[in-house]
Amino acid sequence: MGTTQLEPVPEPKYQHLKTVIGEALDSEFAVGEILPNERELAARFGVARATLRQALEQLELEGRLQRRRGVGTTVAPPRVGVDVSTTQHSWPGAGDDGWQSLDSSVDVPPAAVARTLETEAEERVHIVRRLRVSHGQPVAAELLYVPEGSVPRLTAIDAPGPARARSVLRELHRLSLDGQDRSVELGSARADDAKELDRLPGAPVLVVTTRYLSGGRTAAISVATYRADTCRLTFGDSVDLVMAS
Repeated sequence: MGTTQLEPVPEPKYQHLKTVIGEALDSEFAVGEILPNERELAARFGVARATLRQALEQLELEGRLQRRRGVGTTVAPPRVGVDVSTTQHSWPGAGDDGWQSLDSSVDVPPAAVARTLETEAEERVHIVRRLRVSHGQPVAAELLYVPEGSVPRLTAIDAPGPARARSVLRELHRLSLDGQDRSVELGSARADDAKELDRLPGAPVLVVTTRYLSGGRTAAISVATYRADTCRLTFGDSVDLVMAS
């Protein structure tokens, strides 16, 4: 790797360095490739390591870099689009790119979910657990809550986890989807989500809650937790809003 001396510019040095490193990421590195260590990078650009760290931190916030435990700093894959429009309607599992069905159980949902589903107190529902993967990395974890009344034809399921989850989704797709609405909020990763998403507890996440409507009632609710550093909001066919830009 050669040496690249920074030109004098009016903006803060770390900001200019961030731009220069970003250009190098586009031309010299592939997705998932590990960057040289800080000493080598500082020598290449002729800057102090403190300045380098500021630039790398900015690139990480923008989703260009990822710091992976036990691996180092790697080039991040393109951000995953999270459609938050209300114009496109489809059941979860219908052509979803990158989603993997992991498991399904029957349990009492959280109180807020139960109120929206209008289920009785302590009434159990199907809870489908799914994971979204991009470039081999987990980027989102979802819990889908489906009342038994939404899947009345579902018989006793003795199959293992993924097959059980797919059975619930298949029966849900038999319903006519009248519409859906979504809400998005910024939050912190809980312990369970952090483990599935390979993040530390408390890491920033986007929580996307989707309510699916059928026959004049709420047929299912999805609560999907996305890594904030790997996603971007999209609005149907409109221009994307890149997170943390």
